[in-house]
Amino acid sequence: MSLDAIAEEIHRHQVNAQALEKITERYEGLTVADAYAIQQRLIHRYLAAGDALIGWKMGLTSKAKQQSVGVEEAIYGHLLKSMELSSPELSLSGLIHPRIEPEIAFVFKRRLAGEDVTARDVWLATECVVPAVEVIDSRYRNFSFTLVDVIADNASSAKFYLFPQAYSPYQFALNQVGVVMTRNGAVEQTGAGAAVLGHPVLSVVEQVRMLSRIGRAIEPGMVVLTGGITEAIHVHDGDDISVAFDGMGEIHLMIHA
Repeated sequence: MSLDAIAEEIHRHQVNAQALEKITERYEGLTVADAYAIQQRLIHRYLAAGDALIGWKMGLTSKAKQQSVGVEEAIYGHLLKSMELSSPELSLSGLIHPRIEPEIAFVFKRRLAGEDVTARDVWLATECVVPAVEVIDSRYRNFSFTLVDVIADNASSAKFYLFPQAYSPYQFALNQVGVVMTRNGAVEQTGAGAAVLGHPVLSVVEQVRMLSRIGRAIEPGMVVLTGGITEAIHVHDGDDISVAFDGMGEIHLMIHA
């Protein structure tokens, strides 16, 4: 089967919120390069329908997660305008088995491109940093997938929400920012920014380097979600999720059917 046909299949399951079997179990020989090619074709279908690319997301930004799946670098996906939540509430409609994780988002005022980008380049190009939550939702049955599967599925991207207050990129040591995530008042996960490749800025560096291989870049105004600070948690109808970022505020996300 062609990469176009696989992208069409994944797109159909995303739009219809229907779980599918892993593509790696049905199509032999798919590589990571093939998976990113499928992802590009998948996103093209959304853009052709009038959606807009507004940024990028990083996944597998924990060294422990990388080792667990046998890879040496993070993965990335596209962020579309339709994915951004305008208010801190999440409808489960259109989702299969959503999970939520806390992240630090970067918003950019200058273009970032090239293999030789440095952390200093990232800071100088950053307009602000923002506490965020990402809703991930693998379209594969039982949330089970290989590296190739998840990349082809746009790195499990589904929705995201940015806290209304942005901060100067120099205001906090982001690797030291503690995060506590609770569900209905009970603590579910704790972590700190250092879980993201040692420092969230290094996630952006890796994002730029990976994009440079395909001739892409972070453009002015774009958002980058740098990666989960804690493990993701399942969410259900009626859940009240609170994510407190030390010194940066607290996101309350209401979940409904």
